[in-house]
Amino acid sequence: MTKNTDLIFVLKIWLFSRLLILLALWGIAPLLEVPSGHIQPAIDLQAFAWWDGEWYLKIATAGYEYIDDGQQHSVAFFPLFPLLIRILMQIGFSPELAGILINNFAFLGALFLLYQWVEKSNGIGAAKWSTAVLAWCPYSLYGTVIYTEGLFLFLTVATLQAFESKEYLKMSLWGILATATRGPGIAMIPAFLLLSWRENRRKIAYLASLTVAGGIVLYSLYCWWQFGDPLAFVEVQAAWGRSRTIDLLDWWRIFMYVAIGVPNYDAGGIKEIAHPLVFLAICSIGFGLWKLRDRLGSISAYGGAFLVLVLWLLGGDPFLTLFFVIGGILLLWFTRKELSPVATLYGFFSLGLILTSGRSDSSERLAYGIISLTMAAGIFFKKYPRLGYGLLGVGAVILVTFTLRFAQQLWIA
Repeated sequence: MTKNTDLIFVLKIWLFSRLLILLALWGIAPLLEVPSGHIQPAIDLQAFAWWDGEWYLKIATAGYEYIDDGQQHSVAFFPLFPLLIRILMQIGFSPELAGILINNFAFLGALFLLYQWVEKSNGIGAAKWSTAVLAWCPYSLYGTVIYTEGLFLFLTVATLQAFESKEYLKMSLWGILATATRGPGIAMIPAFLLLSWRENRRKIAYLASLTVAGGIVLYSLYCWWQFGDPLAFVEVQAAWGRSRTIDLLDWWRIFMYVAIGVPNYDAGGIKEIAHPLVFLAICSIGFGLWKLRDRLGSISAYGGAFLVLVLWLLGGDPFLTLFFVIGGILLLWFTRKELSPVATLYGFFSLGLILTSGRSDSSERLAYGIISLTMAAGIFFKKYPRLGYGLLGVGAVILVTFTLRFAQQLWIA
């Protein structure tokens, strides 16, 4: 069992990171000027409910709607989260408060489960780093606002742990809830089946692996009954630009935005030389810091973290897309021998889903929802703690800016 002091560590990490978000959302954002056409942020629960949050609240209060007209409809959003909101509404909670409580406490639960899992497999140091990464990552904002990140992370960690410990009934139940929360939970199934075969597990392991799809199956049956189309939630994804192919040109566009800048890419050539020169300089300095890391020590580590901040300032959100997705692939490969097999396979299958989703938009947020990447980062930072401290600081800075943007209804991911 995890010691009480370790549980207190997890609680502190959760509380301090959430208080920072609350300070930015309610303490700073209302004091700032907003872009034209946007509502001035206010100290109310609506501040937590923009973008996807509005869709979830609409589903919880008015139910699903769908017409096959190529437009965006609420059927694109999976049912467990709005269903839980609806349940809390029945006992007197407002929809906004219900959504906030569910996501935040589920996120706290995810941190606890993650800590226990990593401590068991990789030790206390990696467990603490993994917990800190999950809580201080800029996209942990979505573990506090009315989104599904907290709930999805909790359910996927519970499912993966249950598979590893061969508790197949728990695995099925948690897995069904996970795939009823978000479609990418389906990536657990091929990981489970492959490992069941590799480890020569009993037939019950294969059956339990397949039942994880139950959340999607049940939702499909609902769509068939309600709208006459069992794949309505798939068809409507096209309205958000999602498909089932790899859009290499889109990923190339994202890379070029970072490497040469948006104006140069849009112009079809180098019109402003400063951006690509700065990018090359940053890459050269970063390579030098890594090669000389044994000599430079903390200078190399904190210098590398500072360069990540500079690259974000230079490349903006496209840089974070590459950092989390492409960097996530490299990180997962680098730590694959120290990660548990189920975490490794789930990570690669989940990243495969992201790359084949048809566009790069929101890919960085989806990558944040892959718990395997958080575990890999914890293992990596245990080896390179100075770099870890530097990147956590950078993450906290970006977390505050993201919170301010969210409060001003500006798109993040």
